[in-house]
Amino acid sequence: MSEEQPSPRHRALAWAKEIALTLIVGVVLILGMSWLRAPSLDHAPDFTLLDLHGEPVNLADYRGQTVVVNFWATWCGPCRMEAPSFSAFAEAHPDVPVLGVVADGPPAKVRATAKDIGITYPVLLGDRETLAAYEVSAFPTTVVVNPDGSVRWVHTGMMMRPMIAWSTGRIW
Repeated sequence: MSEEQPSPRHRALAWAKEIALTLIVGVVLILGMSWLRAPSLDHAPDFTLLDLHGEPVNLADYRGQTVVVNFWATWCGPCRMEAPSFSAFAEAHPDVPVLGVVADGPPAKVRATAKDIGITYPVLLGDRETLAAYEVSAFPTTVVVNPDGSVRWVHTGMMMRPMIAWSTGRIW
């Protein structure tokens, strides 16, 4: 006696269920790894870094505002992929400054990369001291700073529009 083969519809549903389960497990693992790698900061260390025009930018100048500080590198694929989301957020929420702190490259290379990936918010030239103070060990790493200087949110890994909005308490 031969076994009856599942119908094409049954096979398609089983396949879709396996894909959905795999995606859910993948997202949970990625978020879990991001949480485990994220720095544990209570208060945002102050910094003064030069922007791409050579002007100093001090984090303390933003006290009283929620600030998003995104640490990135020119060679980082996820950094390049998330940059348009940060630009769109910055344009939609001008009350929340977004500062991109780049970890590598001379200003000319950083300017070209920022233009290429659509960065419209200020880009600051990072240094070892700032990266160490923020415990950045992987890129991208994003820190959301409360108006009082305390850290609201830290995330290592790519952030997209809904995560940025949620982490800052803004509606997209």
